Amino acid sequence: MAEEPDLAPADHWLSQARFLIPTALDKARSASGFTVRWKSIISKLEQLPPCLSNLSSHPFFSKNSLFREQLQSVCATLEEAILLAGGSTAIAGKLQMQSNLDSLSAKLDLNLRDCNQLIKTGVLGDATAQSGQAEAARLRIQELLARLQIGHAEAKNRAIEGLVEAITEDEKSVLLVLGRTNISALVQLLTATVPRTREKAATVLCMLSESRICDNSLVSEGVLPPLIRLVESGTPLCREKAVMTLERLSMSANTARSIVGHSGIRPLVEACRTGDSIAQSATAATLKNLSAVPEVRQSLADEGVIKLMIHLLDYGIMPRSKEHAAECLQNLTSSNESLRRTVVSEGGIRSLLAYLDGPLPQESAVVALKNLIGSISMSADNLVSIRLIPRLVHALKEGSLGAQQAAASTICRISSSTEVKKLLGEFGCVPVLLKLMEAKTNGAREAAAQAVANLMSYTQNCKEVKKGEKSVPNLVQLLDPSSENTAKKYAVSCLLYLSSSKKCKKLMCSYGAIGYLKKLSEIDVPGAKKLLERLEKGKLKSFFSRR
Repeated sequence: MAEEPDLAPADHWLSQARFLIPTALDKARSASGFTVRWKSIISKLEQLPPCLSNLSSHPFFSKNSLFREQLQSVCATLEEAILLAGGSTAIAGKLQMQSNLDSLSAKLDLNLRDCNQLIKTGVLGDATAQSGQAEAARLRIQELLARLQIGHAEAKNRAIEGLVEAITEDEKSVLLVLGRTNISALVQLLTATVPRTREKAATVLCMLSESRICDNSLVSEGVLPPLIRLVESGTPLCREKAVMTLERLSMSANTARSIVGHSGIRPLVEACRTGDSIAQSATAATLKNLSAVPEVRQSLADEGVIKLMIHLLDYGIMPRSKEHAAECLQNLTSSNESLRRTVVSEGGIRSLLAYLDGPLPQESAVVALKNLIGSISMSADNLVSIRLIPRLVHALKEGSLGAQQAAASTICRISSSTEVKKLLGEFGCVPVLLKLMEAKTNGAREAAAQAVANLMSYTQNCKEVKKGEKSVPNLVQLLDPSSENTAKKYAVSCLLYLSSSKKCKKLMCSYGAIGYLKKLSEIDVPGAKKLLERLEKGKLKSFFSRR
């Protein structure tokens, strides 16, 4: 049974091409009219023989379908050249002939480019040879990546659909084969004329960005400008995949700066306002990542990001969107007083406080509030009016460890007056702060001890500390003289308040406070010598009273 022409081996099509080239050249050289265009076509036809020789030089050339398909395309172009060169301008029409010649020239360009590209891709292997499953998968992926760089738009679309399936099945194998050239080809497909191809390219790049392995290559191959354009004017799917990719890439401070440099803030803001829940969350995360870079914060504020983040806190579709918004506000308010005032004037404190009413208060919201405290009145009346203190107590009780630490730090900032200290005690801050002194992290223990030390200058709060069964033991533990323990000076301060009580002094001694205090006195920790003297004096009195 005769072999179907389209399925004939690559050797057959190579012979056919070599047979057609002289005929095409002869016809082109004798063609009349359109001299400039024909000269260009002749020049390209003359480049085909060495190009085909390079293509066929590998011993496995005849066994790879990519080369057969490419040679079929070359033969079709040569047949078109022969037909056009022998045609009549009068019959075809001058304008039509001109258009046909331009089309032929573009096809020759594509054939030459694809042949050279195919040689560079490194897929000149024996695709029909018996091999293990892993090797077969590698060859398949390699061929798909090669097809992204050659052929017409529909062929590239089929290749990228195959690549989506391959990444879904075995992302690791794709990453092992992926090279810079392949990444460049994928980036170029983000600007393809066919929307479906752009969507598939955006999907593949989004999947690849999850691994974080390709980040530098993606950025260096120019992925940011087309991604930003897709955020601005792509289909809903393109926009979603583009913002998800930008979210991951923007974790790098340098890439975040580049996104801003490519005018990416405004499209991201607009996408966050108008996108669906997934796009909104990813865009909010990207803006949060940008806000981590100090020098771009003012640019974000100029594009309305502060107002947008406050809106997300109030009306965000997904909980993650609200978390990103709180983190963004935390970053924006961390060091810039002007931005803090803007957040306050836009109603940010109200929104942050309302967000803290949730079942698991987030650290970012508490830190943002702490950053803003200096920009509002800290009078007792105002703190009662905005209901700040009950929210801080809620964060101390129900929040993550980071949120608890931030709440304790905020209490330190607001407890400057006796009236506020009284309020904090009445709202139950002391017991939860005492419990926080048992936390696993040094930062949380330090913040709790500092807050308790501040509050104990109010008599009723000091009595509350005395009531706690674990107060003295925990405070003595915080006298540990090691450099890692940054809570020791606050523990000394707290114990000084308690040293007026004989019972407390006795407890301090029984838990080993004197040994700690001798070491703290040697390194001049404030108050350590004074407390040591009180304990030793009390111990001496006790000794003589027993005599």
